[in-house]
Amino acid sequence: MKQLAVQDLQGLARQNEALLLLDIREPWEAALASIHIDGLASKLIPMGQLVARLPELDPAQPVVCYCHHGMRSQQVVAFLERQGFELVYNLAGGIDAWSCEQDPSVPRY
Repeated sequence: MKQLAVQDLQGLARQNEALLLLDIREPWEAALASIHIDGLASKLIPMGQLVARLPELDPAQPVVCYCHHGMRSQQVVAFLERQGFELVYNLAGGIDAWSCEQDPSVPRY
């Protein structure tokens, strides 16, 4: 499984404009805090809806999954890899690490 450190996310986004930032948290969590990087596509698909909404994702598109602390997104990355996604990464530490290490304007919860 590919782990991506928060400090490496913007660099990866600059290298690959097709990168999708996949938020797998619940809508109420996304309403509290989200990661926004100019030019980077993002999508909210809660973990519990992923199987039903899998056709919304392109296995050829690079994807960075994130959640609150990186545990749920780690499970999603493993699932997506089993579905044939090759360029899928887990944002280590989740949005909490993003807030602490990259963007303190993102609220912690």
